[in-house]
Amino acid sequence: MTMPSDDLAAARELLRPVADVDALSDEAIRERRALLEWNAVAEPGDGVAGALIAAVGAHEALHVAHDRGLLRHEIEGIPADALRDALARWQPRLKAASAVEALRAAARVGARMLTAADAEWPPGATLLSAHAPLCLWVRGDASLLAQPTPAVAIVGARAATGYGEHVAMELAAALAADGTRIVSGAAYGIDGCAHRAALHVDGRTIAFLAGGVDRPYPAGHAELIGRIVAHGAVVSEVPCGTAPTKWRFLARNRTIAAVSDAVVVVEAGWRSGSLNTAAHASQLGIPLGAVPGPITSAASTGCHRLLREHDARCITGVDDVRELLGGAGAQHPSPDGAAAALTRVADALSRRVDLTPDEIAARAGMDPADVREALLTLQLSGVAEPAGNGWRRLTARR
Repeated sequence: MTMPSDDLAAARELLRPVADVDALSDEAIRERRALLEWNAVAEPGDGVAGALIAAVGAHEALHVAHDRGLLRHEIEGIPADALRDALARWQPRLKAASAVEALRAAARVGARMLTAADAEWPPGATLLSAHAPLCLWVRGDASLLAQPTPAVAIVGARAATGYGEHVAMELAAALAADGTRIVSGAAYGIDGCAHRAALHVDGRTIAFLAGGVDRPYPAGHAELIGRIVAHGAVVSEVPCGTAPTKWRFLARNRTIAAVSDAVVVVEAGWRSGSLNTAAHASQLGIPLGAVPGPITSAASTGCHRLLREHDARCITGVDDVRELLGGAGAQHPSPDGAAAALTRVADALSRRVDLTPDEIAARAGMDPADVREALLTLQLSGVAEPAGNGWRRLTARR
């Protein structure tokens, strides 16, 4: 792999098939070209790569990775030993020439490359801080990722029971019919049922893959993933051509949680991967729900664990999910508009991460001006406070 070219004209042409390059400045082209290379170097969620890029920019960070002398200076927020370890693990991929090949593969399937500078970038990704995706590859309608309508992740067991499949389809269909975006991972079982139900009612659904968007996985869902491309969006943070691995499935789960306004686990065994998604939701302050099942069902032991140990909300129907969203369901407004606005803004706030009014508006599905007004009221009532560059929800005093 080579360093990002200083030939900006060549970089523009290279990126043209996957980005609206004519609207980008020279600096933006340089950064996007460097992010393309970083995407082939760093694994999803690499916090050192994220922190380095945040500190010095993607282009300059690539110079650091190639050891161009910047290591003699301290880089704020990154321990020297962590950076040394990261440099060692990046070196094998820095020498490979996979970035351009991945871009060409993306162009062949009509995938678009999104970065945090794009209007379609999901605002919830900022919750992941240094562990946020460096870029996203999208087939289908990229604008779905940043729409102000609520997004609910419906996840669960691959080896789902008939009960779990029925509940997943009922929830997804009712929510999608109201305009809620259904997010899941395109896996067998609960994921596939959620996607199919949303498509059945002409709703919008987003599938996050653990491998490249040019490699439908599982293979048995190739037709379903094709339908999602046509009527929703298929997304991955790894380059085209990348194979899904166990680690990448776990890393993918953090993104599913971050871009959603609520996470609902329908069925999960004691060690189900969907519990990993639930854990990320809990850490990020995303509302979490779990569907109870028969106490004799091994497929529901994980859900019962979430209800018992992790303060998940008990979900017995679609109204419980709407309540989890804070009343954001499009067809079920509260009779008291002012109170509903305060509830929606309060539920959109995080206790762990500072959010700007625009980010809160995207999560709550509200006008930013209304959000700013609600924030002032919530501040006076001791629910919210300004923090950093945004706002944070206060922890209730006991």
